[in-house]
Amino acid sequence: MPMLAIDHVTKTYRGGVLANDDITLDAAAGEVFGLLGPNGAGKTTLVSQVLALLMPDSGTITIDGIDVVRRADEARRLCSFQPQAAAPVEGLTARQAVEIVGCVRGGRRDAVRRRAAELLDALDLGEVADRTVRMSGGMARLTGFCMAAVVPGRVVVLDEPTNDVDPMRRRALWQQIRRLADDGAAVLLVTHNVLEAERCVDRLAIVAGGRVRAIGAPGTLKAELAAPLRLECTLDPDRPAPDLPASATLMATTGRRLLAQVQLADVGHAVTWAQRAQDLGVITEFSVAAASLEDVYANWVQAEVASA
Repeated sequence: MPMLAIDHVTKTYRGGVLANDDITLDAAAGEVFGLLGPNGAGKTTLVSQVLALLMPDSGTITIDGIDVVRRADEARRLCSFQPQAAAPVEGLTARQAVEIVGCVRGGRRDAVRRRAAELLDALDLGEVADRTVRMSGGMARLTGFCMAAVVPGRVVVLDEPTNDVDPMRRRALWQQIRRLADDGAAVLLVTHNVLEAERCVDRLAIVAGGRVRAIGAPGTLKAELAAPLRLECTLDPDRPAPDLPASATLMATTGRRLLAQVQLADVGHAVTWAQRAQDLGVITEFSVAAASLEDVYANWVQAEVASA
């Protein structure tokens, strides 16, 4: 039996906005399950129902076999949660905030203190953990993670845990997320950071328009792509974006970054085009690499936009 099972869940808000449309997915103990999707895809609504903060119109949600729609109190006991917003810890040190939550969740004081110290040190917060100062965005995010992880639930829900976190601490944070699953929790990870999530998730669901568009292990989803290679170009900010060759399919353009898919047989043609574009000054650099989880994500989100 999965630790978390979401079965045919539908939620419509007043005014007819369909936030979740027949969503089915599950996460096992020991698994990091990624929930990926653009803003407005329905991820926050789904998380709120897992935490019994919202009730679905139809469908069931169970945690460790317990129906949390009927037993909201059990959802809050069985889940620990890091919200997307920074934890309200003004007036407390990071260590005090983490230890208080650990005790509220039923941990023994001595065990909570040891675990809090372990987490704070692992995330390089030990030297600032006892300072009563206004926390930066990154420090507040890391403190929020520690509050969710100090006495973890059977299901740990992390909503954008790496936002505002510097690169070195992000690496340590991903290690701690992985450890939560290795210690037996089912981790539900909501994130936009697709490239980093690929290193950590065991399976994922891509959600767009309130529906699950794809679900599976990263390797499986990448194998299902129509093109096995990605062409990534950095555009010159003072020049218009170039027209791609017929052998490449545009996936996304974000700022100065252009991402396209290329068939293996067409890679030579794509590289020739990119070299010429670079010589003309239209792009400043380019790379060709194997398809990534980001390509899977972009493929499905683009399909959703095209069908809207």
